[in-house]
Amino acid sequence: MAVKSISPSQSKTIITIFGLGFLTGTLDGIAAVLWSYITNPKIKPNIIFEFIASGVFGRAAFTSGSQMVVAGVFFHYFIAFLFSAVFYLLYGKFDKLIRNKYLIAVLYGIIVWLVMNLIVVPLSKIGFHPIKFEAALIGLIILIVCIGLPVALIADKKYWAGKFSPKK
Repeated sequence: MAVKSISPSQSKTIITIFGLGFLTGTLDGIAAVLWSYITNPKIKPNIIFEFIASGVFGRAAFTSGSQMVVAGVFFHYFIAFLFSAVFYLLYGKFDKLIRNKYLIAVLYGIIVWLVMNLIVVPLSKIGFHPIKFEAALIGLIILIVCIGLPVALIADKKYWAGKFSPKK
């Protein structure tokens, strides 16, 4: 069986997607840690990532030590990577419907929030929890700024530079 090589444009797309996943995961993680500290300085960063890990491992994530923090960081970046990759690859379709990259960023932030809070978290071991308006608003703003905006700006630049082909 012959191994198929990837083209330079596909290679650039893959590198861009990995970079976006790292960027959005880092921005979102920092925002979560900062917001958590602002609202309750007693909550340490490890608790945030143990909470993320609890989506898979349940309550054991809070008593299993540093490996759960690592698992939480991994899941956090994995989710950020997936959302960034999907948004980046679908950007051309969004841009055909809505010609404003900032509006696209806002809409995608809302989509990410809805998917996470109405599908992913309720189906995880965390389960459904009541949605509080202030927390939802802060979460939306964080996702718009940390995922929607960076991906929209980079995808828009690549798309209009002719380096990104949404049809491939």
